[in-house]
Amino acid sequence: MAQPSNTFDSYDAEGIREDLENVIYNISPEETPFYSNTQKVKATNTFHEWQTDTLRASTTNAHIEGDDTTAEARTATTRLGNYTQIFKNAVVIPDTDSGLDKAGRSTEIAYQTLKIAKEQKLDIEKALFDNNAMVAGDGSTARELGGAPCFLITNTDFETGGTTAGANPTTNKGDTARTDSSADGQTAFSQTKFDTVMQSIWEEGGNPDRVYLSAFQMNKALSFTGMNNQRSTIGTSVGGTNAVVNAIDVYVTPWGTVEFNPTRENRSRDVFIMQDDMWAIGVLRPTKNVALAKTGDSEKRQITTELTLVCKNEKANGIIADNTTS
Repeated sequence: MAQPSNTFDSYDAEGIREDLENVIYNISPEETPFYSNTQKVKATNTFHEWQTDTLRASTTNAHIEGDDTTAEARTATTRLGNYTQIFKNAVVIPDTDSGLDKAGRSTEIAYQTLKIAKEQKLDIEKALFDNNAMVAGDGSTARELGGAPCFLITNTDFETGGTTAGANPTTNKGDTARTDSSADGQTAFSQTKFDTVMQSIWEEGGNPDRVYLSAFQMNKALSFTGMNNQRSTIGTSVGGTNAVVNAIDVYVTPWGTVEFNPTRENRSRDVFIMQDDMWAIGVLRPTKNVALAKTGDSEKRQITTELTLVCKNEKANGIIADNTTS
């Protein structure tokens, strides 16, 4: 069908109001499972310290009646620490914004401040997982916290082949980074690797309960023996619907039961096996929203957080490093 002659349609009209939804859709991820799950403790110095200790190995213990008692030689606790890192983001919005009628938010400063606070949490999560040794800092260098890989030396699986061999940090103090295997030495994440590290943690006295890994490595974990696809019936108000379930909530091993947490901010080459209560976040300054001094025709706001990572005892945790990522 054709339009009648001289039809005045919407293509000819002027002054049609825009049709813009009063909502902003943001699909960017904001989950930070390691940062969110980990206990927060108070830090009172830019170098936050703690102590670790361990029991001696078991030995034969039998004595005759009435013998004289001799004290055993004892060892001191180990003192560890990590530097607090300052996370800071700011936004500047011209005062003209206060007179504008915008879609999806009442004021730009409020919307952007909330947005940078979420982005800062992602930065914190990334720093906690990073293979980055602590930095003391000075008047011209920022302090940096040592990330989780820099503490793990006991229960580890890494690759020694390739042009560059992988290696543990030289200490468990967070002051040296892991040596990453070169790409030609990386191998696929496997159930054998996982079970070997789980057993090692158990033998050291740990009770791991959580696994952090990328989406790529999560797909590898889905193929673990005993974790095949299952068909379940999901109840609804009108009856049941068949659905394929392909997910791991928990993985039960002889060495403990762990929950798998896919993460977006850890390096895909690393898979972490953690005991939750053996990590903490030392908070020197909690997240704070501060209005900065007005110096012109604009409003400035700043979000700051200062914290560090506490590895209470690295022997309760493990890492499977140098996994292929594609």
